[in-house]
Amino acid sequence: MADRLLRSSPLAVEAEALIEGLVAESARRYGIDRPGGARSEIERYPAAAFVPPLGDFLLLQRNGETIGGGAFMSHDDDTAELKRIWTHADLRRQGLARRVVAALEESAAALGYTRAYLTTGFRQPEAVALYLSLGYRPLFDVSADPALFRSLPFEKHIGAKAGLPGTAPTRRAAADFTTASMEVAAIKAEQEGLILERLARV
Repeated sequence: MADRLLRSSPLAVEAEALIEGLVAESARRYGIDRPGGARSEIERYPAAAFVPPLGDFLLLQRNGETIGGGAFMSHDDDTAELKRIWTHADLRRQGLARRVVAALEESAAALGYTRAYLTTGFRQPEAVALYLSLGYRPLFDVSADPALFRSLPFEKHIGAKAGLPGTAPTRRAAADFTTASMEVAAIKAEQEGLILERLARV
C-alpha cells in the first residue's frame, strides 16, 4: 500500500505514535530537566491550535501505521509555525521528513500564510541539516555553539512569497547555557500567550 497523508489531530488515536515518538526522542536527547519533562513541552499548546483556519496537523501513514507527521499553528497573520515534525526512528533517511515539511508548507500556503517559521533543538544536527537543505534561513549564527541559543530558529517564505529572501533579525548567542534557557523560556511564554489570544478570537 502506498504512503498516504491525512489530516488528523494530536488527540486522535492514530497520532499516538507521533506523540510518543516525540516524547521518547526528546527525553533521549535532552533528558527530563523541567517540570513534566518532554511531554509537557510537546503538549504545551491545545489541539485547537492545529486545525484550520489557524493551523493543521498531518500524519504520514504506511499500511495503516503512522510513520511520520507534523503540524503548524499560527505564529502571526503571515507566519505559520511548524511544530511536531517527526518520522519513525527505523525509517529515517528515506525522505519522509521532506514530504511532511512540503505538505505542511502547502497546507499553510493554502490558508494564506506566506512565511514558515520553526525551531529545533541544539542537540538535533540532523534537523538543522534538513531545514538548511530545504531552503530555510537560520535565524542564528551557525558558526556559534548551538547550546548558546538552545532553541534554533529558522524561516522561509512560502505561498505567494515563495522564493523571497527572509528579513527577520537573527538571535544573538547568549553568554551561557543558563541564560539561553531563560531567553528561550521567555520567547515560548510570549508565543503561547499569542496563540491562545488568537484562538480566543476564532
